[in-house]
Amino acid sequence: VVQPPALPMAEGAVGRALNRALISRTVRRAAAQAGLRRPVVWASLPSAVPALGALGEAAVVYYCGDDFGALAGVDHAAARAMEAELAARADLILAASPALAARFDPAKTHLLAHGVDLDLFATPAPVAPELAGDDRPVAGFYGGLAPWIDLQLVAATARLLPTWRFVLVGPAQTDLSALAGVPNIELPGARPHAALPGFAQHWTAGIIPFRDTPQIRACNPLKLREYLAAGRPVVATDFPALAPYRAAIATAATAEAFARALEATRQDTPAAAAARRALVAGESWAARAAEAAALIDGLAA
Repeated sequence: VVQPPALPMAEGAVGRALNRALISRTVRRAAAQAGLRRPVVWASLPSAVPALGALGEAAVVYYCGDDFGALAGVDHAAARAMEAELAARADLILAASPALAARFDPAKTHLLAHGVDLDLFATPAPVAPELAGDDRPVAGFYGGLAPWIDLQLVAATARLLPTWRFVLVGPAQTDLSALAGVPNIELPGARPHAALPGFAQHWTAGIIPFRDTPQIRACNPLKLREYLAAGRPVVATDFPALAPYRAAIATAATAEAFARALEATRQDTPAAAAARRALVAGESWAARAAEAAALIDGLAA
């Protein structure tokens, strides 16, 4: 792993030339030390464009894991322009969702959805200290508390279910005032990824309360498969990435519907938990890596 210095999202001839020099010098030196010749460049950000052609690469793979033209805090016009250039120069495009894949040349684009760490999330883990010692049902979430999380929906649902705990694990990345004054909402903050099964395996239901935005319509959230691998019920707002798992997930658009769906999860069974785990049993990161490796090997065929 090397970390070349670079100007983020540099535009203009001078900025691009500077990034090309900074990135290529660091990467080519490291590649030579590792004995790499004619490498495949795997680019996962549009800002990689200035380095293309300067690394002695045999091929370029663009891994598109998000809608960079819709992310908060990003210069959307610059991101889309760089992405278009990267996509045109790529020999292979791997897209994390159907919505992302639809934006590129189908002749060189393949859907490669996210995977899941089955060993971590499906192996029984001790209950997280934050959940221990309280018999109340728990609606749980982990991830960044970001602008695309429907905090108003969470607050309204929590008010309808005063006997439940709503435990939202993750860093605050937006204004959380919508949650203020709701006594059964708990915000323990961020926790290490390795600690998350201690939450996901032991709460009553996992929740994914996303807003309907262009970013969410193109997303493929890691937590979706992790929740399923943990075996607990899932209640979510509707978004396209749920499609392969709809039979195992309750969807709700209003606080009233969300509350009803959560109450229904209290009747969950071991058989249902096993069925949820089975849905993602073939979707490990190792399986995804094998898919990607086969496609990259095909570039040289």
